[in-house]
Amino acid sequence: MSSFVLMTTAVALSMDAFAVATSCGISNKAKTLILQLKIGIFFGFFQGIMPLLGYLLASFFAEKIRFIDHWIAFVLLAFIGIKMILESKEEERCRAGKLTNKYLFTLSIATSIDAMATGISFALLNVNIWAVSLIIGVTTFAISFTGARFGQNLGHKFQSGSEIFGGVILILIGGKILLEHLLG
Repeated sequence: MSSFVLMTTAVALSMDAFAVATSCGISNKAKTLILQLKIGIFFGFFQGIMPLLGYLLASFFAEKIRFIDHWIAFVLLAFIGIKMILESKEEERCRAGKLTNKYLFTLSIATSIDAMATGISFALLNVNIWAVSLIIGVTTFAISFTGARFGQNLGHKFQSGSEIFGGVILILIGGKILLEHLLG
């Protein structure tokens, strides 16, 4: 996996977390620097750990499905991308509740499920999952922190656009994997 593909994947996966962090900023729940850092830490940690979990689960089956792995990677990434695009139309997700650890844990799990499915794709691509997970986690931390920090100034349209952007990127990466395999 090239550095460019890895970074665009990390950014694409972090868009869901960015949108939620931004809505936390917009809803004025992330008023302090401590809360903004907390959002970044929660989202970055879970976004980084979930691809590792997906990778470990899929590694057990990788050899058995090697002949269709490119199709699985394409379908998973396309599904995740389409899901992100459709979710961009939903109402803001950080409306109710205080930013307790339990609340942030729930938001972090919800926004990182896609990263776990992507981890399954990574197992099929035989990447260094430790480096990939670290890059995804750090990228998500930075992007989520930024979203929470400046959320009040960004507005709702940017939030929706970021999820659409992330979804399109994942679909394109899935298409690239499929084309590379089919065209040799």
